[in-house]
Amino acid sequence: MASSYHKPVMLEECIDALQIQSDGIYVDATFGGGGHSIQILSHLTEGRLVAFDQDDDARREAEKIKSRSFTFCQANFMYLKRYLKLNGVSKVNGILADLGISSHQIDSPERGFSTRFDGPLDMRMDKTISQTAATILNQYTEEQLHKIFGMYGELKNARTVAKVILQNRVNSPFSRTEELKQVLQPVAPRGKENKYFAQVFQALRIEVNNEMKALEIFLHQCGEVMEKGGRLVVMSYHSLEDRMVKNYMNKGKVFGDVEKDFYGNEIKPFGAVNKKPTEASEEEINENSRARSAKLRVAIKL
Repeated sequence: MASSYHKPVMLEECIDALQIQSDGIYVDATFGGGGHSIQILSHLTEGRLVAFDQDDDARREAEKIKSRSFTFCQANFMYLKRYLKLNGVSKVNGILADLGISSHQIDSPERGFSTRFDGPLDMRMDKTISQTAATILNQYTEEQLHKIFGMYGELKNARTVAKVILQNRVNSPFSRTEELKQVLQPVAPRGKENKYFAQVFQALRIEVNNEMKALEIFLHQCGEVMEKGGRLVVMSYHSLEDRMVKNYMNKGKVFGDVEKDFYGNEIKPFGAVNKKPTEASEEEINENSRARSAKLRVAIKL
């Protein structure tokens, strides 16, 4: 089931990093196609797995898992504590989060995530929210557009992109992915258009789904629900996410310096297991190009 929907990157490395106890309680914070959840469940006998995903397609995949040990929550992982409490869970032994967009979402033209197909400028993970990529392109100010393309897309010509969008939307509001690509074609670096469009789409997706704020809220809750010795395993796909994960694991906060008590001891919930993130093998990258940008970080609850 899961392999046809989405092949998880560094699956074995993620599962190994969790160090699963057969009677433990675990969280798959990004269910997707269920690849991680199925593997975690195979290690549990008396234990329990609670999975999160706000996507309707993911919910349909989750319904295929028939196990008393499994609970699915159709919710953003930023509501981790709330849904664990609703399901009678106060502490867990491990949390896994794969922050990448699933292959299934990318390969569904109607979702608007992919630069490869023409589709509506949607990009919502949760279809109940009103803001889409089209809303942002048609309603944001030049300054707002400049900010998201610079910060989330890391575009060197973010201001130019913002100007071009404003000029073009006056006569014809944006509604399709191909329209956006055609408008940006003249300002895309020659020979690197595909990568450039991917950065533009990434910026829009992050803004549509408020991904950075959700990640910050989620990470801070991980420390509150994790048992001592429990493991936090997070895989990110771009530098913004990776920096936030790294900071949280090393400093106990996503932004700013580590806090210290009266005696100068660091106050932080986790200790990083490795200084450098684990990256996919060349063999895996050859099989799945998405693995190239993946960075896996692991921390243990102090």
